[in-house]
Amino acid sequence: MPTWSSNTLEQHRSWLRLGKLAERWIGRQVPASADRFGRYSARLGPLLVDYSKQRIDDEVRSALIDLAVEGGLESAIGDFFAGAQVNASEGRAALHTALRSPRRAGGNETNPVWAVEMAAAQRQRFLQFAAQVRNGEWRGCTGKPISAVVHIGIGGSHLGPALLLDALQSDNAPEVRFLANIDGNAAQQALAGLEPEATLVIVASKSFSTLETRLNAETVRSWFLERTCALPAIRRHFVAVTDNIEAARDFGLAPENCFAIWDWVGGRYSLWSSVGLPIAIVLDSDGFNELLAGAHLVDQHFRQAPLARNLPAMLALLQIWNTNFHGATTHAVLPYDHRLRLLPDYLQQLEMESNGKSVRLDGTPVATHTAPVIWGGEETNGQHAFHQLLHQGTRAFSADLVAAARPAHDLANHHHWLLANCLAQSKALMEGRSLDDLPEEPASKHRHIAGGHPTTTILLDELTPHSLGVLLALYEHKVFCASVIWQINSFDQWGVELGKELAKPIRDELAGGASPRQDFSTKGLLATIKNRT
Repeated sequence: MPTWSSNTLEQHRSWLRLGKLAERWIGRQVPASADRFGRYSARLGPLLVDYSKQRIDDEVRSALIDLAVEGGLESAIGDFFAGAQVNASEGRAALHTALRSPRRAGGNETNPVWAVEMAAAQRQRFLQFAAQVRNGEWRGCTGKPISAVVHIGIGGSHLGPALLLDALQSDNAPEVRFLANIDGNAAQQALAGLEPEATLVIVASKSFSTLETRLNAETVRSWFLERTCALPAIRRHFVAVTDNIEAARDFGLAPENCFAIWDWVGGRYSLWSSVGLPIAIVLDSDGFNELLAGAHLVDQHFRQAPLARNLPAMLALLQIWNTNFHGATTHAVLPYDHRLRLLPDYLQQLEMESNGKSVRLDGTPVATHTAPVIWGGEETNGQHAFHQLLHQGTRAFSADLVAAARPAHDLANHHHWLLANCLAQSKALMEGRSLDDLPEEPASKHRHIAGGHPTTTILLDELTPHSLGVLLALYEHKVFCASVIWQINSFDQWGVELGKELAKPIRDELAGGASPRQDFSTKGLLATIKNRT
């Protein structure tokens, strides 16, 4: 079990120092200085990260870095890349970075060579298959090329690929539809208007037993067989991404149509693996490799950069500063790019499933808050919805604003206004509007905006596979850094399991089975449902 720090978090000298420094910031605004942007912003490849609007100064930043040192972050990073069992409760390594690590002659790998070799061999397989689907070489049971792909998965098997393909569309590729929700309406919509003989189905489940994915796969298989009446055709229209080849074979899938994912790849880190098959089909091999290269750039930075210049570490430290010392229980993700509208959904899982923990690595309860609630929405839509609360509400929060400097369209006026709103909102959240700047009239108190809200602006040069790979890997490593300092395991997810266990007997009762002992509320709700169906 990793024990990167021998002291509990609240015993660190730097933690106590940060508590005193936070008191000095009560009621203070971020100071205006000509060199502040230069001191509190940094570039990483195609991304600029500006955290100059955060409530920090050199003394706070120094104390935050000391906290990372006292928390053993440097040794934890080394353990992580070396393949140590950083997922202590499940006894597993977390080697998703090996999925994007290139083969190098003579070694010098960021990750264990065995993991890099396994990942590279599997990547070659699924990229080759993706190319066959994209160029029409892989055909359905009646000889038709594939015109639509249905990707069945949930959680990490869905959110990553869905984000990538919503952000990075490509011409001359099959349409990709995602089916994640167990709701039958979702299944009907995913299949509406599709031609079975020209449809490829990807079933993405590491265990091949995830309830939602398995039920949806069975429904889609029935839809296919009812229309084709050809059981052998399953082998031309269904493929799997799984670590359970035997279960996939029992489902009717050919072993040669199964692509591997391993237990050292967590679901929320799996888009870089065979789970990214629909991404490869749409973006082709070059686009997928650019995505991996962007993420690998961050891996190298994260592994090599000293903590004072390590961007994932700094983003994690800022989150801890805002969450634990300034009471920010929520963190808003505000993408000023329509193509990144699914980014808040993706980061909700990445951050809250990873760091929503109340038990430390040693099994004792945490004594402070861990992950904030992650939420957000597409901008500028959000400005006409929830920004009123951000500017004049009473709750503490922090926010990331994400935008691309160069658009992918020629509507310059639209893009200028979009970026103007992005910069204006971060400015307003920082500066607010003083009563001194308003006329002396009764309505002025209603127009006053306090400001003082900490934000980070992440500016991509343009939205490409490479820059999106950088962005997502930056957030991945931020989450790990925060977990190390909070002394929690960011790689398990036991809280997801309880609801699944409780759902089975309830489902059985809804289907006419025996009535198990239920609490008063569940019992009443079940009775109501039965009386209405």
